[in-house]
Amino acid sequence: MKIRLHQFLSKSGEFASKSEVKQAIWNGEVSVNGSVVKDIAFQFKTGKKKVEYKGNELFLPVTDFYFLLNKPKGFICSRINSQERELDKVSVYELFRDKVDAKVFESLITVGRLDEDTTGFLLVTTDGKLVHSITEPKKHIKKTYRVETESVISDEDLSSIRSGLKVSVVEFGVDESFETRPAIIELEHEKCAILTIDEGKKRQIRRMFKFLGNHVVELHRLSTEKMKLSDYQLESGEFCQLTRGEINTALFS
Repeated sequence: MKIRLHQFLSKSGEFASKSEVKQAIWNGEVSVNGSVVKDIAFQFKTGKKKVEYKGNELFLPVTDFYFLLNKPKGFICSRINSQERELDKVSVYELFRDKVDAKVFESLITVGRLDEDTTGFLLVTTDGKLVHSITEPKKHIKKTYRVETESVISDEDLSSIRSGLKVSVVEFGVDESFETRPAIIELEHEKCAILTIDEGKKRQIRRMFKFLGNHVVELHRLSTEKMKLSDYQLESGEFCQLTRGEINTALFS
């Protein structure tokens, strides 16, 4: 969504009045992406443009929070209910307890889900609109995984995954059938592949390989679009705070 320059400056907290905002713009003291802008009605998308006043970058107040978590194995991506508590399940949200403000903690939601045994890249936020924009199936956001399997991944398996599969498996006594979109897959070695999919059906990768007669031993998400977990140097269980601008640039530009 676009915002007018004078509105952005007024919300930044840098100016005491609207007249100060206008005067700063007219004086040529405000730049957007390095170019001086003297039009108070100039419109731009926040998060994609750098706004500076007298050489100092300005920001809108933070209303939502964004985190990148290196999810460890053994954690589920939901709040714990009584039944799960009895089974000694642990939520990824517990990794944030006492490390973020209590109100932020209560508002956290994961952007999609990784199953209990899957590790790696997981965005966690208070921004429900971001969650929808990333998980909306029509967006086809690309996610890349390292998949380690019990048996050798054959050339036929690679071809099937690249073409798209008509998967039919039985899990927990229920027959599950679905079709996958063509994916990108390359071998690291005969039992390990780097796989990129642009959809997110429940337990999709594990069920794909199960249908092919193989078993996924380890599953680790490496990245989402251009945002790579390795760039953030997070140990398992660690997280860092991001900006919406960083996410927009990596995922939507």
